[in-house]
This record gives sequence, structure tokens and C-alpha cells, in this order.
Amino acid sequence: MGLIREPLDVDLFVDPRPLTENEKRMIGDFIKADKKKRKSKTTSKKDTYTQHTV
Repeated sequence: MGLIREPLDVDLFVDPRPLTENEKRMIGDFIKADKKKRKSKTTSKKDTYTQHTV
């Protein structure tokens, strides 16, 4: 895998802007939903596992 080089004649500037309240709420809701989805996946795997004793 090699390095990606920027073209010499292109300048990229990023001007960060503050988030609006609506954008903050949307991001927060997405994170909560993602955490809930991930948590339900891990708990469902634990519930379906049965240990066999010999």
C-alpha cells in the first residue's frame, strides 16, 4: 500500500462551521440508535449460547 499524493496545483481548505441545534440533535439521535443496535446484537448472541456439559 502506498501513499496518496495531493496534486501540486490543488489547495484544499476546510472551514469548520458550528453545528446548528438541529444537526446536533440528529447526530445524537443517530449515535443513540447505533449504540442500541450494537448492544442488542451482542446480548442476543449471549442469550443463544448454551454450554454443553459432559
